[in-house]
Amino acid sequence: MSTHVQFGVRLQRFWPVAARLVWVAAFLLAVGLWAIGSLERAGELPPSCAIVDCDPFELSVEDLGVLKALGFPLNPILSFWTLTNTGFALVFFAIAAVIFWRASDVWTGLLASYTLVYLGAVIFTGSDDALWRARPELRRLLAMVYALGYSALMLFFFLFPDGKFVPRSRRLRAVAMLLILVIAPFILDAPRAEPLAVALFLGSVGLGVAAQTHRYRRVSGPSERLQTRWVLFGLMGALMVMLVWVFTRVYLPPDQSSPERIYALLLIRPLIILLIPLLPLTVAFSILRYRLFDIDLVLNRTLVYGTLTVSTMGLYVFIVGYLGSLFQARDRSLIAFLATGLVALLFQPLRERLQRAVNRLMYGERDEPYTVLSRLGRRLEMALTPTAGLQTIVETVARALKLPHVAIALKKGDRFETAASFGLPAGDPLILPLTHQEKIIGQLICTPRAPNEGFTEAEQGLLRNVAHQAGPIAHAVGLTADLQRSRQRLVAAREEERRRIRRDLHDGLGPRLASLTLKLDAARNLLSHDPDATDALLVALKAETQAAIADIRRLVYALRPPALDELGLVGALREHAASHSTPDGLRIIVEAPEELPPLPAAVEVAAFRIALEALTNVERHARARECTVRLALDGRLQLEITDDGVGLPPEYQAGVGLTSMRERAAELGGTCVVEVRPGGGTRVWAELPVNSIA
Repeated sequence: MSTHVQFGVRLQRFWPVAARLVWVAAFLLAVGLWAIGSLERAGELPPSCAIVDCDPFELSVEDLGVLKALGFPLNPILSFWTLTNTGFALVFFAIAAVIFWRASDVWTGLLASYTLVYLGAVIFTGSDDALWRARPELRRLLAMVYALGYSALMLFFFLFPDGKFVPRSRRLRAVAMLLILVIAPFILDAPRAEPLAVALFLGSVGLGVAAQTHRYRRVSGPSERLQTRWVLFGLMGALMVMLVWVFTRVYLPPDQSSPERIYALLLIRPLIILLIPLLPLTVAFSILRYRLFDIDLVLNRTLVYGTLTVSTMGLYVFIVGYLGSLFQARDRSLIAFLATGLVALLFQPLRERLQRAVNRLMYGERDEPYTVLSRLGRRLEMALTPTAGLQTIVETVARALKLPHVAIALKKGDRFETAASFGLPAGDPLILPLTHQEKIIGQLICTPRAPNEGFTEAEQGLLRNVAHQAGPIAHAVGLTADLQRSRQRLVAAREEERRRIRRDLHDGLGPRLASLTLKLDAARNLLSHDPDATDALLVALKAETQAAIADIRRLVYALRPPALDELGLVGALREHAASHSTPDGLRIIVEAPEELPPLPAAVEVAAFRIALEALTNVERHARARECTVRLALDGRLQLEITDDGVGLPPEYQAGVGLTSMRERAAELGGTCVVEVRPGGGTRVWAELPVNSIA
């Protein structure tokens, strides 16, 4: 297994060396400024939030006073804050260096690694605030780090994961590049909560998220989607940190220090210690080892419980704030108690709804099998042909369960041939048999959403139901194909017969009749002076005329035996039996009703030809003394030919005669079986439909 994905766009020619040099210079600049800011921050007391705009996650001078009043030790807490901030930055820097070392030959590797440097040096550590206050002469360099980091972040949104810009439009690409260049200088003021800078930053990030959403839904393949889900998991952790940050800033502002704020900060700190490193780790996994772990289950639960946490917090804050302002209550303990009870009451229904929504987002409609089957039934009603029905099935299943590939293969002999497919195959598929009347006629092939993911029991149950519904349609496709082949054979046989008749008429009967005309002219010329020669010529003409009549009879007999029109099926069989029976040899017996009702011409010809072919085989190969031909009509014409001969050899192969017998029966929708009799000899059994033949 490859350790990292093979991105589509790699750096060529001199670009790898140049890009790496620029990256190293930018890395050293960002890390150097972070180190200076960290030293400045370690050498000063926390600022007063009454003078400067403080980060709500950081301790202020006012917070230290409250901590001291509550009896908490100040030095260990300050050291803990400093160590965690330093640890955050070092984690980002280390992972960025690993990505640079392993994937610096591709654009996404360079962009991802420097984005992590930017986030570690500026966003998640706060050392830039101390540098901004203490070293004004370095603000321009800090602005350069901001601009480079913001540009790398935005390009990462548009290029991740395969290195190709999405959307593909050149006009949109030019607009995006222009916006990045225009907005980058303003980003320095975003951490200082300047409204314009914050709006520009959030708007551009939203644009990047929209580009990633479009790529995930319309462009990405299975591997790219797996990488995107890894990054999405890390972004969800960062989003939760941002939501808690906003909550703390609004309801526990740093310029209004209180015991509630101190306790909240002490509880929040372990949470952000767990959540912040998720982003660099998941980015690294998405680029270097994205196939190592199954991310979908973790992502599913994180989405559910993260949204649930935010929803319950928002609901609690809304109820307490709204009711408190409505009733203007100073003591909100009763309101808080009521809000807690309401949140507890709504927790389980809200969790179930969120779980269904997230499952639908990630896995499609696997938890709604009746909805899928109902939609499939409606679409199948609109399908014009069985083949279109198979295509409808694979498309419906793939879209309902969000699968990368679904196909239906039909059995052709000992192998399976794809009859309908949707998407591109990847990984080990789930193969379910398609059956009709307990006979396997095909396969339903479904590829999981990600390699080594597999299908749940609910999904397998839904797919088995779909396979059960698809069996008759697949059988109908086979019948349609057989019918088409039968039509082709009938057309070919008809044209071959026309060609034979034309050839016989043109090459045989036509020239013979033409020669008769010439000889009649010769006899007429000889009649007056040579009667003897004329008589001899007329005798020859009579013989040739009789031969021509025989040719005409042969042509007519090839189209339809005349005996059928003169004697009927039973009479024709009896006449043939009488002419081929011998006193000391084969004795042929015909057991049939004296008269049969009028039968379709095709049935009469097929039965007569099958019987004659069977009798010919008996005469040539069976060495039998007695042969019986039985005819019966019971809804279907039943024909049986039995003999007391040597029977079939142990390993016989059907020749032209036996094959033609079966084909004649199959053309009419009947059957013909040749088998060994239990008491010895051979039995030919044929059933031909009567009422269904026009």
